[in-house]
Amino acid sequence: MARMIFVCTHGREDAERATLPFVAANIAAQVGQDSIVLLTIEGAWLCTDGYADAIQAEGLPARAPLVREFVEKGGTIWGCGACTKPRGITEADLVKGATIVGAATVIEAVAGGAQMVPFA
Repeated sequence: MARMIFVCTHGREDAERATLPFVAANIAAQVGQDSIVLLTIEGAWLCTDGYADAIQAEGLPARAPLVREFVEKGGTIWGCGACTKPRGITEADLVKGATIVGAATVIEAVAGGAQMVPFA
C-alpha cells in the first residue's frame, strides 16, 4: 500500500482546485491506498465544519458528500498548523476526520516514503 498526500491550497475562491484533490484522494482511498489530503494556505479553511458545504465546481461532485465519503473510506484530512493558526482555526472547528498537524508530521511522512500529489 502506498501513502499519498494530496495537497490542496485553495478554498471557496477556486471551487475546482478545492474539489479535485478530494476527487483524486477518494479514488486512492477506494483502491486501498493510505490517502491523506493536506490543506494549506486558503485550503486550510476546508477542514472547518460547514465551510465547504456550498462549494460546487461545474462538472465535479459536491464537496461536502465527497469529504464524508473520503473519511468513510479511511482517508485522513490534515490541516496545516502554520496555516490554520493565523486563520484562528482550532481543533474544535474541524470536520470529522480532520486534524491539525505541524510541518514535522508532513516531513516525517514524506521521509517515510509518502508521495506528494500537489494541486496548485
